[in-house]
Amino acid sequence: MKANARRIKERIYKYIFSALAFASLLFLVGITITLFVEGTPLFKEVGFFKFLGGTLWYPTHSEPEYGILPLIMGSIWVTAGAVAICVPLGVGSALFINELASRRTRAFLKPFIELLAGIPSIVYGFFGIVIVAPLIQDLLNLPVGLTAFTGSLILGIMATPTVCSISEDALNFVPKEFREASFAVGANRWQTLTRVVIPAAASGISASIILGMSRAVGETMTVLMVTGGAAVMPKTFFQPVRPMTATIAAEMGETVMGSTHYHSLFAIGLILFLITLVFNIVAELISRRFRLKLGLGR
Repeated sequence: MKANARRIKERIYKYIFSALAFASLLFLVGITITLFVEGTPLFKEVGFFKFLGGTLWYPTHSEPEYGILPLIMGSIWVTAGAVAICVPLGVGSALFINELASRRTRAFLKPFIELLAGIPSIVYGFFGIVIVAPLIQDLLNLPVGLTAFTGSLILGIMATPTVCSISEDALNFVPKEFREASFAVGANRWQTLTRVVIPAAASGISASIILGMSRAVGETMTVLMVTGGAAVMPKTFFQPVRPMTATIAAEMGETVMGSTHYHSLFAIGLILFLITLVFNIVAELISRRFRLKLGLGR
């Protein structure tokens, strides 16, 4: 009787956890279908290539234009700047924590860095508006402090915990035998770090950078608040821009449901979804290659 009751319990638990796992898949499928259903009608009215390559975004004009190239370029500039900031900070912090820091320093630094990931994005946005933007405006003598550079700086800080945490895990997975073998043949700590440890963890570090880029590309509230909101083709880092996520957040509440403008915002969401999906697939492939390389699993 007890054995039968145990089997029934195990079966129930199995069904519950299976249902929870497949629920995530159903949500993903539902989101994908919604984006395609609501976004693709725009391409019949505007045209896919005109939508992607158009340089004017005036959806509420008497003669509306739906070109999202300025929005794409705004996202690219802000993301590129964020990556240039978060990669040295994140990877450098991971190397210090895993390879050089004492146990007490590591116990303090790692939770502190990961705590940055728990701060709401709107708090980062307020910090950018109140502190960072006026500081940049004064230091660089700019007409306005809400620029692509300000957005890059804030996003770089936001993405640093992701890059640091995953890079530190990748470095931690490198077997101790690699380091011991390097020291045994006469290499010093710096040579071991640069020629043995980092190459062995390169795939995991690359995955962390790609996931950090995904975080920067998909961020909404911060870029809406600190990048200036100008839907123009950017020429320098020190001018206002409007990334794709900020456009959706700023305009979705004012659109008429079923209108061309409404479908255009879903089309932007579809493009963002595909970009993020590609980033995550590449990160998973790199991470899997890393695990296979070190014999840590399939």
